[in-house]
Amino acid sequence: MIKLGVNSVLFKAFPFRTAAEAVKKCGYDGIEISAIQGMCEHLCLDSWKEQKAELLAVRDELELPFLATEVASLDKERLLKAFEACAEIGIPVVNIGPGGTMNDEDSLKAQLETIEDRAEDAEKFGVALCVKAHVGAAVYSTPTTLRMMEAVKSPAFGVDMDPSHIHRAGENPALALPAVLSKMKHIHIRDCKGVGPAPGEPTMQACGRGDIDLFGYFKAMVDQNYNGPVDLEVIGPEQSLEDATRIAAESYGYMNAILKNLGAR
Repeated sequence: MIKLGVNSVLFKAFPFRTAAEAVKKCGYDGIEISAIQGMCEHLCLDSWKEQKAELLAVRDELELPFLATEVASLDKERLLKAFEACAEIGIPVVNIGPGGTMNDEDSLKAQLETIEDRAEDAEKFGVALCVKAHVGAAVYSTPTTLRMMEAVKSPAFGVDMDPSHIHRAGENPALALPAVLSKMKHIHIRDCKGVGPAPGEPTMQACGRGDIDLFGYFKAMVDQNYNGPVDLEVIGPEQSLEDATRIAAESYGYMNAILKNLGAR
């Protein structure tokens, strides 16, 4: 079954327990814990051992599994900490961006070599390293994602298929998904009003608010038998607890209704 979750960065103004309680009340199957340095470190990679017992207690009490973490960094030392923490805490996926510069062949080659190295590190810890196409980065579109899929050989590597970035690359994410399915291990999801470069205000990133054909995207997921996590990732200014919960709840209702309509929930 496709599992729906929320990246806790949406609740960056609040402690992790508060975020997890809100996500659970909205009906989600699990949570992606943010470890984004300088933005939201619900998982603090420099002190994760001290956090471990509390994080596991929240998980077990709320029956809210960890679906992934977002580190958003290619720094080797930081990722090694993330891989160790995930192996110990039971977090199966580490999400990062590709880095580098758009439309620069030398940058693309360098980033793919780096991603291969980091994926080999992840493999040693038994966790997946997922990378998404990102606006302005070396990997930013389906063609560059396919280049990455061809270049990175480690079985720990996976594609994080984020429709908002593919939409902003001028593509239809529903049509793009089948091409990358063979390496897809995670999906970040949000809606997007317009073509960017930014995805818009947090409210407009709620699923169903923007211009992406998310019904078609979920249909492609179901038709292609994707069976991994789908984590809502809403970025931008800090939200009140009420507003963050509303965005999460609205998105859950929209996604859950689509999946029920498709017979996948």
